[in-house]
Amino acid sequence: MTAAEGSAGGGGRVAAAERGSTTVADRVVAKIAAQAAREALGTVPPGGAAPHAAVVVRHDTAQVRVSLELDYPSDIGERCASVRRRVTERVTTLAGMDVPEVAVQVERLHSLHTRRGAKERIR
Repeated sequence: MTAAEGSAGGGGRVAAAERGSTTVADRVVAKIAAQAAREALGTVPPGGAAPHAAVVVRHDTAQVRVSLELDYPSDIGERCASVRRRVTERVTTLAGMDVPEVAVQVERLHSLHTRRGAKERIR
């Protein structure tokens, strides 16, 4: 009995290709990417904003841009590479999409020296 015959009779299984498809919205992938970036960074700098992501999905491929803020001094290159790896891993695992590239944009650096200086000037 073929899948088509089984589905016509009501008791058989429907072949995977005939069941339909699942679509994951861009905003869902963006939330996955932002959460993955938070996981990679561990903490948000005091006074900083949590990472956010913008995503464009075409077929099964996601183009991801993550914007974040970092403490300074730190190894900026390594922190960005860590974010890229984690975002790629999580989007691939959770959304089943290829992620050929993750663009990381550092929007602001939070310097410990600047925070100290600002506190002293407020007094």
